[in-house]
Amino acid sequence: MSSSFEQMRANVGKLLRGIDRYNPENLATLERYVETQARENAYDLEANLAVLKYQFNPAYFQTQVTSQILLKALTNLPHTDFTLCKCMIDQTHQEERPIRQILYLGNLLETCHFQSFWTSLEENRELIDGITGFEDSVRKYTQVKVWMNKYGWTENEDGQIFIYNQEESVKPKNIVEKIDFESVSSIMATSQ
Repeated sequence: MSSSFEQMRANVGKLLRGIDRYNPENLATLERYVETQARENAYDLEANLAVLKYQFNPAYFQTQVTSQILLKALTNLPHTDFTLCKCMIDQTHQEERPIRQILYLGNLLETCHFQSFWTSLEENRELIDGITGFEDSVRKYTQVKVWMNKYGWTENEDGQIFIYNQEESVKPKNIVEKIDFESVSSIMATSQ
């Protein structure tokens, strides 16, 4: 990440700590920050949620920015950021294109319908234009989920994956060795 992005992150962090968090004049800065996150393959949930709070006012709603926030939240699966962001979007806006399509993609990912997800994404490539690293992030998530299902791994409430304990699934095996007396007699003679 570039130093200009880090500087922007620090400035936005200061905005979000104080009363300026609710100043509509800062919305343009926050929206530019969302675009920078998409371009720089970075992610800042707190800043994105602050932008979504403004979306409750119809005068401030921006479909493009909201779409970028949802797509960035998808890159952070298996964390619940996507659900949190989705809940902050008015129902009427959830029905609009492209938000409706992004919510559909999110549902496919969360329900592990990976093949349908990739097919649908291929049909709607324009959704992820400008979202650097989207496919790689989703690919990492899908690989983890496939391994979890294949090997019976579980995820606890903290988001940590518990890898199935191999000792619990050990299957006994009888080992039969055939040893003739001549090969053992020399060992027995030396041990006396």
